[in-house]
Amino acid sequence: MKLRNIMKSLVALKTKWISIVFPMLVLGILIFLMTINNVHTETYDIERFSNAKETIRSPITIENEQETKRKTRETLQAVNDRYNISKEINEEQINYIIEIFDAIAKVEEKKPMDVQASEKNDGAIILSSQEKVQLLQQILSSEIVDTIDNGVLLRLVEASPKEREKGEKIFIDAVQEVLNNGVRMENVQSATNEVKQALTYSKLDTDVRQALITISDFVVVENSFYDVEKTLNARKEAANNVDPVVIRAGEIIVREGQTITDELFEELKLVGLLNNDRNVYPVIGLALLILLIIGVITYEMHQLTKHNKLDNGKIASILLISFIVVSMMKVVSLYTTQVNQLFFVVPVATGVLLIKQLINERFAIVLAGLYAILGSILFNSQIPGSLNIEAGIYFFFSQLAGIIFLMNVKDRLAILKAGIGMSIVNILAVLIFLFLSFEKYTLSDLFLQTGLGFAAAILSVVFTIGLLPFFETGLGILSDSRLLALASPNHPLLRKILTESPGTYHHSVMVANLSETACEAIGANGLLARVGAYYHDIGKLKKPHLFIENQLTIKNPHDSMRPKHSAEIIINHPYDGAETLKKNKFPKEIIDIAKEHHGTTLLKFFYYKEKENNKSVNEKSFRYPGPKPQTKEAAIICICDSVEAAVRSLNEPTEKKIEEIVSAIMDDRLMDGQLDDSPLTLNELKVIHRTVCEALKGIFHSRIQYPTKEAK
Repeated sequence: MKLRNIMKSLVALKTKWISIVFPMLVLGILIFLMTINNVHTETYDIERFSNAKETIRSPITIENEQETKRKTRETLQAVNDRYNISKEINEEQINYIIEIFDAIAKVEEKKPMDVQASEKNDGAIILSSQEKVQLLQQILSSEIVDTIDNGVLLRLVEASPKEREKGEKIFIDAVQEVLNNGVRMENVQSATNEVKQALTYSKLDTDVRQALITISDFVVVENSFYDVEKTLNARKEAANNVDPVVIRAGEIIVREGQTITDELFEELKLVGLLNNDRNVYPVIGLALLILLIIGVITYEMHQLTKHNKLDNGKIASILLISFIVVSMMKVVSLYTTQVNQLFFVVPVATGVLLIKQLINERFAIVLAGLYAILGSILFNSQIPGSLNIEAGIYFFFSQLAGIIFLMNVKDRLAILKAGIGMSIVNILAVLIFLFLSFEKYTLSDLFLQTGLGFAAAILSVVFTIGLLPFFETGLGILSDSRLLALASPNHPLLRKILTESPGTYHHSVMVANLSETACEAIGANGLLARVGAYYHDIGKLKKPHLFIENQLTIKNPHDSMRPKHSAEIIINHPYDGAETLKKNKFPKEIIDIAKEHHGTTLLKFFYYKEKENNKSVNEKSFRYPGPKPQTKEAAIICICDSVEAAVRSLNEPTEKKIEEIVSAIMDDRLMDGQLDDSPLTLNELKVIHRTVCEALKGIFHSRIQYPTKEAK
């Protein structure tokens, strides 16, 4: 027996994983086929010096290292050598000029000490020009004397003091300017000519000008020397400032009709447009990404199976919704360019709005992130290796807004309210992208882009409302909105119960109130329990007068029937009800509740009545064939159904009697094994007991008995 149970568990586990993994593999293949164009690059068979048949853009962003090296080399060649100008030499040469003119000034004031006649004469003796020159040779530096001819000094000596002063200033300024600019060995002559040219165009006396021109050859010397360290640093800095030559993704490499030069051919080769081998890697990357996405979805579906919240209908809905969302993004991406950002109009929130209503909020949030990732790939302008982060962020916030603003999934109008919230978030997201960009937008562009965001929210609402009934009825998914529709008093079957068996209708309403309260107390689906309770006894419509709650004015027909025959009629009502619900295409969960709400309980009244006449009666003939309740909701309805009927049969239901009868019924169901297949825990049963007792006390509370006319 144990081995058989283990084998059954393994088979069930295997079946469960097949039912999840296979659809997810199909979804992964579909997504891969729709996104492969966004990562796979077309290659070209192009020859050098041929004409391009179409405009070719770069699929990737890559540095053109060869072009960067060429640009760096040209930059280094353009860097001039660095030289150091010697300030000491500048000062020394200027001092030579000052020394010459200062010496001449002093010689003009000096008297000849070696002339005897000077001591005898009363008047001062004036030196001749030659004597002054001779005296200059004695006091001037040897460098000056050895280089400058006496005739040059003679011309300066014979010039007037005013002319010499003027010449000194002009000469020093000219020499200083040339020396400050730096005089290298190869341009000493040109620097000297600059000084001579400045003197030539001056208004100096001819003799002074010629003398100074001659001295120029002496004072203009090399003062700028090559600096290795500075030159290397300058070249290094220049090389660092060279921006790498980058070919951007989407950049036009060759225009249609353009000749393929060697340079263009190398660029095409560099970006991989001539090599088909490189296309394999983006495809592998895409496959790994899709595998990761599918893995996350599979994990979330596995979590749902742990809580028995996943069936084939929900698996199919996840597959179809994901396919619809990705298909919508793919279609819009075909018409989207870098100029018109049409991704703003994609009603991507449709998927998560449906998922939240059909499954739960957690799963919707997970899918919102995954759809946003896929959107960033689909809207990458078919540039491998790039993602449209702007589209991904927009899609994520749009979907998240839909999930958040869809607060009450039990209200159909909540979808419209969520649409208003989504439109506000979409418009804010669009404005954020516009304001963050450096581009200038006109007012018309602003209204156009925000209008697309508003349209996306409205389309999401429209598609959600339109597709929801298909998933609810076509795939048999039980959503809160569908439960609300079934719970409407105007539903044909409920109206039929009310008119043909009012006692059963009242009993069902009471059971619904008790069951919903108990379910909500332990975290089960209260709305499902309410709707299930409404229809759990619909099988009694086949023969309503044979059930005691409908026998108000007639005699009980069972009094004249054999107990076994009566039991057969009573036992059949859950299965008659299940057949009725199936014909009316009710959800499987409601049908199961109708079938399971009595489990395999024993019809004790008729069993013991039969046993009075037949001691060997088979107990199995008086038991419901089952199945036992499989869910928390079905188990709670099983308890509340018996409790309500039992308490209603009390003449004076006090609080103590209510608690005793509820405890007795729950203990009987527990000991009889009716709750074995349900996931209820003992702690939850305690909560159910307390909740049901409180609800019944509120229903059957004490009332003041008003006096009659006779009593007065």
